[in-house]
Amino acid sequence: MRHPDQDAQLDLALNRPSGPAAIELQDDLEGDTLREECGVFGVYGHPDAAAITALGLHALQHRGQEAAGIVSYDGSRFHSERRLGLVGDTFSRREVIDRLPGNMAVGHVRYSTTGATILRNVQPLFAELNAGGLAVAHNGNLTNGLTLRRELVRHGAMMQSTTDTEVILHLVARSRRGRFIERYVDALREIEGAYALVSLTNKKLVGARDPRGIRPLVLGDLDGCPILTSETCALDIIGARFVRDIEPGEVIVFDENGQDIHKPFPPMAPRPCIFEYIYFSRPDSIVHGRSVYEVRKAFGAQLARESHVPIDVVVPVPDSGVPAAVGYSQHSGVPFELGIIRNHYVGRTFIQPTQAIRESGVRMKHSANRAAIEGKRIILIDDSLVRGTTSKKIVRMMRDAGAKEVHFRLASPPILYPDYYGIDLPDRGGLLAATHSLEEMREIIGADSLAFLSIDGMYRAMGEPGRDPANPKFSDHCFTGAYPTHLTDQTQTEQQPRQLSLLAEAS
Repeated sequence: MRHPDQDAQLDLALNRPSGPAAIELQDDLEGDTLREECGVFGVYGHPDAAAITALGLHALQHRGQEAAGIVSYDGSRFHSERRLGLVGDTFSRREVIDRLPGNMAVGHVRYSTTGATILRNVQPLFAELNAGGLAVAHNGNLTNGLTLRRELVRHGAMMQSTTDTEVILHLVARSRRGRFIERYVDALREIEGAYALVSLTNKKLVGARDPRGIRPLVLGDLDGCPILTSETCALDIIGARFVRDIEPGEVIVFDENGQDIHKPFPPMAPRPCIFEYIYFSRPDSIVHGRSVYEVRKAFGAQLARESHVPIDVVVPVPDSGVPAAVGYSQHSGVPFELGIIRNHYVGRTFIQPTQAIRESGVRMKHSANRAAIEGKRIILIDDSLVRGTTSKKIVRMMRDAGAKEVHFRLASPPILYPDYYGIDLPDRGGLLAATHSLEEMREIIGADSLAFLSIDGMYRAMGEPGRDPANPKFSDHCFTGAYPTHLTDQTQTEQQPRQLSLLAEAS
């Protein structure tokens, strides 16, 4: 994945608005939206590998909506289709699938951070190595990717993209081991951070997960053919059977001889990302044995235990707040109402030409259901709060529609720290909770009361007794500052390059 620092360099090179200007441009529509950068999918041994992969990517579309790609292998050649836009924009067409023959394929959906998506960053990335072709699809972010990139370039590597995924290809290429899997493991030993990888060679489908298991990866079976993917919902759409989660630190290989498992890292306590349950995963997915939908309902119920006030209706902020609002309503006994109706067919309002039109963005995406809220005391439930801009506009919209009182509840703790593992979050200065007290946030949003789910309450909703500071069960660093891996790139004193070269490509 691309590092946010590199996005800023790209913005500078393209003379695009960046930093505060870019934030202002985007805040109206996406100010309180978390973005995870990708989803991955791979299949081995199926005659319709590309079509199966396209269906799987459709199910993972929520994980990345700016670009999609598929690489297949037909026994003699690799075939690649990578495009900007949604999966359906390209891969719903028969002629595109026909250009991807073979019984092995890997696919990827991508969500860029603040910089533009450019075609050469779209995955899977492909390189011709000494041992043959290698395609890699990556979900996550390497925390030493920039450091490794500088080292590789100093030693003569020629980089074609601005993603840290390309670093993995170069590390595999420079390994002096004899067997491919040994070279692959060599590369994994050099990288830090979060990764779920699905890779394709001319003989193998390979899956790998970082030693802490920060990013998810599951194994499925479709008519005897192995499937690797980010979420179980991608198995459901193709009628595949869930087999198991790929274990943290595991490397799994499928080829004509069957399945081979490697565990090259010392055992470490797993720290899966808690945001998979809060926001990223689809509600119908099962993540590490837990139903995402049921967990989100439990978050809402715990919110009701911790911070209930007298109200008339529970209103979710669609769509992310719906399961938590259901849980809140069920526990509190207060009726659940759709007080906000979301228009799913609105494009990106921040591209409109005037500030006045941009400011109407939240109303284009969300409309008040006056009949459900007029004259009532309501409580708004959302999954998380980043900058607070959209929350402020929704509260104002509720008051304009006649709500008597507007209380706001978040089904996660306050986000106090940035993420370096693939979540598009600003630095601390751009996080409302990191720079303001609870009362200051309440005043900014304009709510009658404001409360977040406690950290211990979040853990209790997950079935844990609470958070054990000595051994936290999840990657909860955005709330606690307890990062599960080294942050090598953040500790380097070497000045970043002011600009990355750019190659314009037709897409």
